[in-house]
Parts: sequence; C-alpha cells; structure tokens
Amino acid sequence: MKHASGAIALLSLVLLAAATPLAYPQARSDNTVDTYFGVQVPDPYRPLENVDSAPTRAWMAAEETLTAQYFAGIPERARIKAHLERIVDYARYGQPFHAGSHYFYTYNSGLQNQSVLYTMDGPHGRPRVLLDPNGLSSDGTIALGGTAPTYDGRYLAYATQQSGSDWQTWHVRVVASGRDLPDTLLWSKFSDATWLHDDSGFYYERYATPEAGETYRAALPDQRVYFHRLGTPQSSDLLIYSDSAHPDYFYGTDVTEDGRYLILTQSSGTSINNRIFYEDLHSLHPHFVGLFTKSDARYSIVDNDGSRFYVDTDLNAPNYRIVAVDLASPQRLRSVVAQTSDDLQSAGSAGGRLFLSYLHDVHSVVREFAHDGRLVRTVTLPGLGIATGFDGQRTDTSVYYTFVNFTSPAANYSLNIGSGGSALFSKPHVAFDAAGYTTREVFYRSKDGTRVPLFISYRKGLRLDGNNPAILYAYGGFDIATLPSFSAFVASWMQMGGIWAVANIRGGSEYGEAWHRAGMLQNKQRVFDDFIAAAQYLIAQKYTSTPKLAVSGASNGGLLIGAVETQRPELFGAALPSVGVMDMLRFQDFTVGKAWISEYGCSTCSQAQFETLYAYSPYHNIRPNTVYPPTMISTADHDDRVFPAHSLKFAARMQTDQTGSAPIILRIDTKSGHGGGKPITKLIDDYADEFAFLVRNLHMTLPANY
Repeated sequence: MKHASGAIALLSLVLLAAATPLAYPQARSDNTVDTYFGVQVPDPYRPLENVDSAPTRAWMAAEETLTAQYFAGIPERARIKAHLERIVDYARYGQPFHAGSHYFYTYNSGLQNQSVLYTMDGPHGRPRVLLDPNGLSSDGTIALGGTAPTYDGRYLAYATQQSGSDWQTWHVRVVASGRDLPDTLLWSKFSDATWLHDDSGFYYERYATPEAGETYRAALPDQRVYFHRLGTPQSSDLLIYSDSAHPDYFYGTDVTEDGRYLILTQSSGTSINNRIFYEDLHSLHPHFVGLFTKSDARYSIVDNDGSRFYVDTDLNAPNYRIVAVDLASPQRLRSVVAQTSDDLQSAGSAGGRLFLSYLHDVHSVVREFAHDGRLVRTVTLPGLGIATGFDGQRTDTSVYYTFVNFTSPAANYSLNIGSGGSALFSKPHVAFDAAGYTTREVFYRSKDGTRVPLFISYRKGLRLDGNNPAILYAYGGFDIATLPSFSAFVASWMQMGGIWAVANIRGGSEYGEAWHRAGMLQNKQRVFDDFIAAAQYLIAQKYTSTPKLAVSGASNGGLLIGAVETQRPELFGAALPSVGVMDMLRFQDFTVGKAWISEYGCSTCSQAQFETLYAYSPYHNIRPNTVYPPTMISTADHDDRVFPAHSLKFAARMQTDQTGSAPIILRIDTKSGHGGGKPITKLIDDYADEFAFLVRNLHMTLPANY
C-alpha cells in the first residue's frame, strides 16, 4: 500500500504540474504603433526584431531554459528519442545521375548527419567517396548544397551551406582525384552552377556582400548573374546580367545539352510567371535575346533540337502543356502535348523522349512521348505514389526515377527507355512493417463547398472511436503540392498509435494553377477554411477528437497553423507552428520577404491588401483572455529565409495573452536555419521534442512494444 500511495502522490504531482501555468520570461516591449491607410496597428514586441540586442538575447536564453526544463519533465521523451534513433538508422540512397561516363549518387548509412556523395565509372562501376560533408564540421552543421558536374564529368562545382543558412559557398572538385581547386565563391544564394561545355568555367548568381551584422537579417535586393572562369579570383568574375531597376528579380541559368545556347530565366519574387532570354554561345558577339518577355505565364525549357525548343508552360493552359517554338519565329507556338484534366507537375527528357509526370488525385501518372507529341506509353510504376526524376541526356538508353508513398520509403529505379521496363537500383529497409499500416485518400467539402483531398495513414485495425491521437499537416501556398512521401519520423508516430493526416488544401499545385490562385492574395482565407474543414472532417468521422488532434506546419505552413489556431483555438488539442511567417504586415522588410509579395500581397501596397493581411496575420490576431491550445512554436537562430523575429513576436504575445494553463513553448534551435541541410542528430531532437510535447498534451500512453 505504501508503494501505491507513492505512485498516486507522484501522479498527483505530475497532474498538478501539467495544470499549473508556466512562468514565462517577460519580453521587452514598447508602444510602437504603425498606421496603415488610417488604421492604427499596435506592434508591442517590435524590440524583438533586434534579435542581436542584449535584452532580446537575454529573453531568448530565458525561453530556451524554460523550454529545456519543460521537456526534462516529460519522462517519455528519452524513450521516444531512443526509438527514433533506431527507426532512422537505415541506409538511404539518392537518385543517381550522370555526366559523361561518371555516375553520381548520395548515400547515408543511417545515422550520418549528412549524406555522402559517391561517384563511379559507368552505371555498374565500383563506388568511391567523392565528397563527405560530415568531415567539414564536428557537429554536422555544414551541409552539401547544390552540385553541378561539367558535361563530361571532369569537374564538380558544389556549394556548402553552414548552420542552415541559405548562403552558399561554391567550390570546385576534380572528380578523378577528389581534390579541390583553389576556386572559392562567396555570397551566393538561391543559385545553381551552369558550366560551359569546354569546362572553362560556370555561371552562378550572387548578391553584394552584406553589411556587418546584417548577414542573416537584411532584405536582399539585386541578385546578379556572374561567370566564373576556373583558376581566377572571384573579384575577376564577369557580370553577365543584372537589372537594378527591378531589385526583386531572381535569375537562373542553363546551357542547352548541345552546348550552343545559354538560357536565362528571370522571375519577380516567387511568382510562377517568368521571362526567358537566350544567348547564342557560338555567335561572334553573343548577346541576350528575348524569347518569352511578357511574364504572362510560366515557361520552362525542357529540351531543344537546334533552334527548336520544347517548353513546359501554362500559357492558355492552367494545367500546363508542352509547346514547340523556333528561335527563327518565336511568336509562333505549336502545341505538342495538350493540357489534360490532370496537372502536369514536371517535364523531363532523355533518350530522345519527353517524360511528362501528371498528378491525378495526388498520385503520379507518367507518360512517355515522342518529340512530335505521339504517346509512346504510360509508364508502369511500382504502385500508387509519387514518381520523380525521368531526366537525362539524348544518348541515354535508360533514365532514373524515384518512387515513394506514405508507407514505403523512397526507392530508386532505372527505366529502360526502349522497352518501358523498370529495374530496381536501390531500396531501403526500414524497421517499419508497412503491411501493418494503411493510407486512405478521402475527399471532404470545405466551407464554400470545394472538394478537397485528404490522406489519412494509420495502423490497420484502428478503432474509429474518436480517441486516437492525430496530427493534421498541410502547406497550402506558393504553387507547391503536398505530395505523398515517406518519413521515418511519421512512421514512428504511427507506431505510437497516432494518425497522420495530410490535407491537400488550396494554394498548392495539386490541381494546377487554378488551385494555386484559389488560395493566394485576396483568396488566402480559403486556405485556412480548407484546413479547418479537414480538422472537422477527422472529428466528425471519429478518427480523432479535439482533445486528441494536433495541427502542424512549417514556413508558409507555420503561417497556416498560426492563422487557424488564432481563428479557431477551441478546435485543436495542440498546435505546432514551425519557422512560420507570423507578422503579415512586415514580412517584406526582412531577408527574402519581398519575394513573397506576389503570393501574399503587402500591407503598404494597397488598402485592400492591407485589410486582407491584417484580417489573418497570426501575430495581430492573438486576443487577450483567450484559451489557446498547447502550442510549441519553433524557430532557428540562423533562419535567413523566415526571419526568427516572426516566431519570437508571436510567442511573446501568445504567452502574454494566454488564459488557462495550456503551455506556450518557444523552441529556438541553435546553429540551424529554415530546415535545409539539418543534421540527423538535430532532426531526431526536433521530433523527440515534438512527440514528447504531444504525448504530454494529447494525454497519450506509449505502446508497450514501442
């Protein structure tokens, strides 16, 4: 009886701790008020935008201490972390690609912080390590960014990125020896490298050197295109293209497979509409000539036969089509493959064929076409899921692709272009019995009656009694489709007895450009309505219930979670907004925020846009004396994509206005950024904290065999 009494007393202490409001650090505030079109808008936590000030640093340190203490009080966290380390420890291969006779792929043995780049001579040669990023830092926070081999595979340009920052440093490695040349290029961001076919150098994009203290904060104007000649210092790089009159433009370059044309793509911010110029590299006086200059649609060069180019475009085709255009008469477009009722997600070429990957109710259908538009075959895929790749060279007889779905990890295949048969190249083996789990695709109606897809994955035999813990995830923006994919972390959540649900809400590209436009600018509220309706569907169908339902999203998806929990705080059992855009009135003032104006609008552009943004801006819609669900807000100190002050201000205001005992936790990751290149050790800690937070706040009991 003494032991039983002790257990009851311990349980009482745990319940008391869970019901006691946390003592939050006091953030510095002031009386800042901005006026937009006659409307006065308080911004009390403006001082937190100075993330390097002593008061802000002290407050962040106090928040980190509180967060660490909170997780130290959740005994299940250690068990969750140990399980994550076991399930993530499996060999993973990247999709192979080749340049000349040199083949490349990435490989991770399991718990390596960063995947290693391998090369081999020929498709069946002996693999050897070409570049191991794990040796570049002791903690795995230097990641391999872009890679670009020369056409013959002699050299490899590669970028490194440190602590999760978007800043890239370019290097050049000799493939045969594995040694680096002295060439080092700084202050590049959102850039690839494009080689001339004579291996003399490559094109890349960069910015001016930022001022001291502004490396991770300052708005970035005026990206420029440069050419770097091997063996010369960066200061000698040749400026190829810039437009100071339009500092928000982004650029991309490519050299056609025949080596004759340099393609320059120009876009305004994150708008999908773009312009394309070309330069004849065989000309005595090469100069850029406009091919598509109206920015009236998206244009992407897929392939060329001399001066005839094959282009993927949504011009007069919201689901995209393939057209041909000859440089001799660029005003005449000839339709090669017409649009269909399904969205054309990607187009590639290999072996003299065009490979078009369509999205049919959010799973891939891949069709192979001749260049005259004749359908050769519909590619037989390993099952229902997502297939990506299908891009190579004219002389290829086979092409690689990757196939994945919610319960099957990414496997790589080689497709024989002549026969259409697929051969397995690599398939991972995970400590997860996919046969014991199922994924259902259902459709629900949003607030305005729109039919929206929802994927629901869970252990077979699960009772639909409303008592199941669930995570509802979505993104909903920037023409990005949320596609079925496998995650060992999600698999671990399902092994815990959890449901994983993904809503394909408007704002993405699941049903073409019309689906995107239905959730952008003045239509953004539809995105939140779609997500709320997904939550209501899961509850109504008894997959879960409000006390058991967590919602999760990152970046634009973090904005989504911040918006829905401030609009419907009573609907959710927990909220997990990560690296979110929370201040919709000032996002354009930091890092690359101006690039998002084409998606969101901006608070100073027009009264109508201000009113739209103000109505849903998460930071501005936190209300005093409101009961918000348990919330874990995540950001990172080196996030130069979404400035950390978004999450800092949101957390400070929510902690102040929260009524009741539900925790509002601010998790600040150090030496980390927006998510790209994050080492596996940090990812494991991320998910261990997230799942521990949900175990505590959704009142879960871990299975005995977990």
